[in-house]
Amino acid sequence: MQLESQYCQATMNYLGGLQIVPIEVSIKNGRLAPDLSWQANGFELIHSESAVQNWSNDAEIARVYYDEMSSLARTLTGCDHALVASHINRNPEQADLHEDYAPIQFVHSDFTDNYGDLLIQRYRQNEAEAVAALSASGITVEDMARATRLLILQFWRNVGPQQMDYPLAFCDAQTVPRADMHSIHVPNYAGGDFAFDTFAVTPPPAQDAHDWYVFPDMTRDEAVAFRTFDSDMVASGAPYWTPHSAFLDESAGHNAPARRSIEVRATCLFF
Repeated sequence: MQLESQYCQATMNYLGGLQIVPIEVSIKNGRLAPDLSWQANGFELIHSESAVQNWSNDAEIARVYYDEMSSLARTLTGCDHALVASHINRNPEQADLHEDYAPIQFVHSDFTDNYGDLLIQRYRQNEAEAVAALSASGITVEDMARATRLLILQFWRNVGPQQMDYPLAFCDAQTVPRADMHSIHVPNYAGGDFAFDTFAVTPPPAQDAHDWYVFPDMTRDEAVAFRTFDSDMVASGAPYWTPHSAFLDESAGHNAPARRSIEVRATCLFF
């Protein structure tokens, strides 16, 4: 690794057995690696302006941002439809409401092989958010179930100060073999009723075997697109996961402002 590409050394919390295992890793500056792509590496930085004015206004986000991210997902993937049904704001106020909305400080990738089937089951429950997402795309849940490919592309955007206490780092999927992934069950998230399985990541066999990146000083006109599920890659055994984690950025200083970010998930359907 070239010295000029390194952003910092930081501690990442891996899962060894049932114990958290802190490992010091080198994190590279993703801005100095222009060849990163969500298709090959699992993630990439995208220029993405938004018309949202108030990132604390859930109604405005649902009205404006969902369509923007659906359009971006269709452009990036070439899919026929991209459903966006919800979002997560991570900031101190939301973390006070539920600890799951604080920055997640262990290495994970959101979904395992069975997520496509679980998601279709969830949409069949006809919850208001799912109904709205289907209606916006002009399809039904039965259309969704007939898709030949289902891909989840997520978007992470910083909506606070450019420097923050716990930024999000991403790991090159090509450097994380299946043997390093460990499925754990999540009976609910933030008090919800949707159970699913997530991948926790075990410590690498050698220091810096996993290739970590961060994009410093992200503005509101940027987003990181990252892949967390792809039914085609599940079928072929390819690494569809994108391990990621928040980390304490000591280079930002002890008085760095708290992170304020928003995440949305696009369910990309191919027919």
